[in-house]
Amino acid sequence: MTTPAPAPPGIGVVDTHHLRITEPGRPFTLASGASLTEVDIAYETYGTLNADRSNAVFICHALTGDAHAAGWHPGDRRPGWWDNFIGPGRAVDTDRWFVVCANLIGGCRGTTGPSSVNPDTGTPYGLDFPLVEVQDFVTAHLELGRRLGIEHWHAVIGGSLGGMQVLDWALRHPDTLDRAVVIAASARLTAQNIAFSAVGRQAILRDEAFHGGQFSTHGANPDVGLSIARMMAHITYLSEQAFQEKFGRTLQQGRDGRGFGIDFAVESYLDHQGEVFLTRFDALSYLYLTRVMDYFDPFSDPDALALVTQHPVRFLVASFTSDWRFATPHSRAIVRHLEQAGLPVTFRELESPWGHDSFLLQLDDYHDTVRAFLGAGSTT
Repeated sequence: MTTPAPAPPGIGVVDTHHLRITEPGRPFTLASGASLTEVDIAYETYGTLNADRSNAVFICHALTGDAHAAGWHPGDRRPGWWDNFIGPGRAVDTDRWFVVCANLIGGCRGTTGPSSVNPDTGTPYGLDFPLVEVQDFVTAHLELGRRLGIEHWHAVIGGSLGGMQVLDWALRHPDTLDRAVVIAASARLTAQNIAFSAVGRQAILRDEAFHGGQFSTHGANPDVGLSIARMMAHITYLSEQAFQEKFGRTLQQGRDGRGFGIDFAVESYLDHQGEVFLTRFDALSYLYLTRVMDYFDPFSDPDALALVTQHPVRFLVASFTSDWRFATPHSRAIVRHLEQAGLPVTFRELESPWGHDSFLLQLDDYHDTVRAFLGAGSTT
């Protein structure tokens, strides 16, 4: 199995910005009808917005992503989660496109979420934070765009949960974008997908340090539950071939006997993934965002395609051969709905042995496909 090639030099140092999209007396209203009086959005931008504002591209992140999609922060050489994809000469070429990426509402990386302080009580929301939906993410990001002076987007791009956002955006607000790139995503989770997330949530909810969601006020954190949830999820992000190639049945170095510890290299890997996750993600956001994915089902609305047929959007839908979390049939189902409505759709099933995580990797055919789709017929 060939290791993905490194990307060319990237965009360098970037800053994360924060913007409040609510005003006194004008709360943010959610799809459920609930409202939030204060909503702050964390976002980053790359490249330069042209004079007629026609080169704007929005990036929608996946479940555990954030606004830091490319480059690195001052004093921190950690590259953005899609750094191989965004930058000069890359699939989303910042010499050509002005790129915006923002953290999701309900998240924990600078945007208002369940661990934020409720301005009405002075304490963290916890489980009093209202349930959110994919369309709430889109509504917040449309408002962010307006605050940045962008009413219309050349393209909106996302993978996994990010792809769900792209699909919702194109269906509900087709007059605000020209192109939609939906990568390794689903329009309707299977029972198996819901089951994986359910186990992860139960690990968090049953952690004795959870304290009904108010763990921060108790000086605690449900580390055991959150790390197990991450370990469970991470198993679904790689293919069996990738696990075999990376680890096989290799014993962990230094183990000299059998027991119930970390005996195999793959166990060490999962343990590391769980531990690292604790430093950058919040258990409450994990609960809320996984639940969003469970309920996403846009085509259950018989009028789901009404707006986009009036304002056609060009779609690129892509899947990966070894992705069993959101396997190719998920993408084909999206394509069928769009084609039946007579919409222009390009579909690609891309060869990759790396599983669901393929959408985050430097794979030439994949990146070339996105690059060509963004530039096709464009004078920008």
